[in-house]
Amino acid sequence: MDCDKCDREAVMHAAYSGLHLCEEHFCRSVDKRVRRRVREDDLLSSSATPENPETWLVGLSGGKDSVVLTKIFHDTFREDPRVEIVALTIHEGIEGYRDESLEACEELAADLDLRHEVVTYEEEFDLRMDDVVDKDPENMAACAYCGVFRRDLLSKYAEELDADKLLTGHNLDDEAETALMNFLEGDVAQVAKHFDASLAPFDERSDQDDFVPRAKPLRDVPEKEVALYAQLEDLPAHITECPHSSEAYRAEIQDLMLSLEENHPGTRHSIMAGYEELAALAAEEFGAGEGDRELGECERCGASTTRELCRKCSLVEAVHAV
Repeated sequence: MDCDKCDREAVMHAAYSGLHLCEEHFCRSVDKRVRRRVREDDLLSSSATPENPETWLVGLSGGKDSVVLTKIFHDTFREDPRVEIVALTIHEGIEGYRDESLEACEELAADLDLRHEVVTYEEEFDLRMDDVVDKDPENMAACAYCGVFRRDLLSKYAEELDADKLLTGHNLDDEAETALMNFLEGDVAQVAKHFDASLAPFDERSDQDDFVPRAKPLRDVPEKEVALYAQLEDLPAHITECPHSSEAYRAEIQDLMLSLEENHPGTRHSIMAGYEELAALAAEEFGAGEGDRELGECERCGASTTRELCRKCSLVEAVHAV
């Protein structure tokens, strides 16, 4: 099948749009969608100047999403003196998994000549995820622990590195699944928080003095297209599922989403389009902090929390108590 934009051979067919695209036009399409998201989210502040540039911290795990995000942002902003990109990799302590992906991160950072910081659960919390899984003091899925620890370190180092924005590689599938989960759980307040934290344009977000604001520039690109982009660009991505991955509910949602998308192409895009409109209304109603207890500081680590101990410190304490 030929590309719909030229006479070269197509490398992909997007059922949701009907387009067949060759390698060049496919990669251009992905780049275009990411750059459009940058504009629509007002990611680059008008106050950024060559004399006072913004620092954008990219969470670089070595997987396809974060590798593609890092490459596109490097290519887009490498000549722009208003932006400095820094990559942060978190080593959770999972034998036979993270070491290989760390190598991919180091290779990419070296190829792109990016500043690259690496932090570990072992140095930060005196624990490894392999040990957490063995002890499991809260009787939770491994992803529940790891999500708390990763978010804490991303926020901590975004502040320590004086970052203005924190960028993560969530793709369209990730966000559509989260949207559907929030709907099915009926948690309108969580929908509002999700919108305000990472979906709304930066100039429309509520006060975020307590956190470095986040962005998800890949959220318009389906997961399979991210993977294809990484392959075509010959990027050093470590595409292997975490051995502790066990989010049973999200796995059910993933299966449902794949089935809906196969039978009704465009479902993911429709979900996100409607979700963002409704989430914006929810954010107006619930506004950041509306009805919540006032944020204080964790008595152990100083992180923002509504409790004496933040969730991360509570979990670390529980693991060490076993």
